[in-house]
Amino acid sequence: MSDSALPHNKMKHPVIFCDFDGTITNSDNIVAIMKYFKPEGVEMIIQQLISQEISIRQGVSAMFGLIPSSERDELIQCVLGQAGIREGFAEFLDFLRECNIPFYVTSGGIDFFMKPLLAAFNIPSEHIYCNEADFTEDHITINWPHPCDDQCSSDCGMCKTTVIRRFSEDHYERILIGDSISDFEGAKLADRVYSRASLTKKCQELGVTHTPFETFFDIKEDLLSREGA
Repeated sequence: MSDSALPHNKMKHPVIFCDFDGTITNSDNIVAIMKYFKPEGVEMIIQQLISQEISIRQGVSAMFGLIPSSERDELIQCVLGQAGIREGFAEFLDFLRECNIPFYVTSGGIDFFMKPLLAAFNIPSEHIYCNEADFTEDHITINWPHPCDDQCSSDCGMCKTTVIRRFSEDHYERILIGDSISDFEGAKLADRVYSRASLTKKCQELGVTHTPFETFFDIKEDLLSREGA
C-alpha cells in the first residue's frame, strides 16, 4: 500500500498535535538560551518552576524578563546555531500531506526562534501555536495569545489542551507527539501518543498508553503499521 493510500478510521479523521522544543528540535531551546546567557536570578526561577511554586507562564515570563531586548540578535543566533531538526521531520510532513492529515505545532516556545526554524517546512502560520516575544521595552516581554480555556486552570501560557479540545473527540482521532511533562495533560486527552524523554517516563509512571520514538521515521512507520499498510 502506498503512503498516500493510508486508510483512515471511517468515523474519525486523524489530526496531529506536535510539540516543538525537544520534539521537532533535538534540544530544548529555552533551556539552551538560559544556559547561554545565564541571567542573574534565573536559577531561582527554574527551581520555582520545578517545585511548581509558579506556573509555566509565570516562569517563562520571569526568565525572559531578565534578558535585555538589545540581545535579540544574539538570542536568535544562539538558537539557530545549536537547534538541530529531528531526523525525518521533513519526510514526515510530506507523508502527512499525501495522506491529508492536518498537522499542528503546539508549543510553549517563542516565535522569534520557532518561526525561523520552521520557515523551510511550509507549515501554515495558523497551524503554529506558540508564544510571542516583544522587544520594544528594555527587557523582553512574553505575550500569550493562546491562553487556557475554562476547562484548564494550570496557567499554561500556551495551553495545549485548549487547542486539542477544539477538535471534537467524536470526529477526530487526536494524535499527540511530545517529549516533556508539559505535554502530559494533552497526552491524557489524545487517542494516540508518541513520546520520548520525560513524557515517556511520565506516561509509564501513570499508565498512559504511549509509543516511544526517536525519529519521525519511527512515527511514520508506526502509523502505517497500525493501519495495516
